[in-house]
Amino acid sequence: MKPIKLVRITTVPISLDLLLRGQLKFMREQNIEVFTASADGPEITRFSEREGVPHKIFPLTRKITPFIDMKAVVELRNWLKEIKPDIVHTHTPKAGLIGMMAALWAGVPHRLHTVAGMPLMEATGTKRKILEAAERVTYSCATAVYPNSMNLKSFIESSIPVDKQKLKVIGKGSSNGIDTDFFQNTPALSAQGSNLRNSLGIGEKELVFTFVGRIVKDKGINELITAFLKLSEIRNDSHLVLVGPFEDHLDPVSADTRKAITEHPRIHSVGFQSDIRPYLSMTDVFVFPSYREGFPNVVLQAASFQLPVIVTDINGCNEIIADGENGIIVPAKDSQALLEAMNRYASNADLRGLFGLAARASVVDNYSQSAIWQALLKEYRELVQ
Repeated sequence: MKPIKLVRITTVPISLDLLLRGQLKFMREQNIEVFTASADGPEITRFSEREGVPHKIFPLTRKITPFIDMKAVVELRNWLKEIKPDIVHTHTPKAGLIGMMAALWAGVPHRLHTVAGMPLMEATGTKRKILEAAERVTYSCATAVYPNSMNLKSFIESSIPVDKQKLKVIGKGSSNGIDTDFFQNTPALSAQGSNLRNSLGIGEKELVFTFVGRIVKDKGINELITAFLKLSEIRNDSHLVLVGPFEDHLDPVSADTRKAITEHPRIHSVGFQSDIRPYLSMTDVFVFPSYREGFPNVVLQAASFQLPVIVTDINGCNEIIADGENGIIVPAKDSQALLEAMNRYASNADLRGLFGLAARASVVDNYSQSAIWQALLKEYRELVQ
């Protein structure tokens, strides 16, 4: 049988590297010829070699840049005309807009876009109107749109004019599922976690709250810092570890937050880490106070790691976590509620253990990687056949 020819496009290569880890290699092994495309970046060599896929660089940006964007549409269209894929599948808002326009122009028969979080959820005024227009164009050019959570699908249906027959959630949600064997603690990871605690000056019996993600306003970092500063006055054995890069050019945290992160002796900002598992291993409670998400992989990873979690009541998070059953859900942008949840965990080791066990069991049952990959493979084959 002739292999299906598939192109996967994201705005920046780190999305291919982290969000689709292992999936592209799996698709190749199922008689699918896979190509990838994104802007330039240091992650290209790593994921291209790991997944065994050729990669093409285009001038994609995460900002609103009309002239650069049109140049990217033309270049991408010409490339697609050359390789003649059966399917173009895009992720991230800008790649979706550029990729779906170019794929339609190139005559690609199956044009798929995954929605995993929408910046317009937090935008207002003119910016929101621009982002809504971009989503409408993306969806009109696509033949199928895959929100990666049920709640996100409902939001799109109520907020964006779209042919509802195009909308579909793959499996129970998530873009890539979770490798539950990879994301679980081991003696080796525990040793690495202990070493990390020592290097950061954190005692063995002190309590570590960890956040993983971009250090930006939309991830709830301002509220997280406010809550932790108050918690640190109540409990002098608490630490906060922030794993991820600052993005001051896109969505900076406040000056007070930045100052606290820099100066507080028990706030540890360790930057981007290609393997977050040692940091999960040293963690007592995982905190993710984001304003908006699609279906956050990092919450699945922390839950798979058997960690008690705190999330906000937003798309995706409130599907992975059931409040009071396998974690705690708090309102978004509410530093007081976040403080109370953090202190509740800090004061109750039994609750931490109970919710951690329940969180992992839920991920294993509902969001295993193999189930998501098989569901997407089935979708590709049915579309082409």
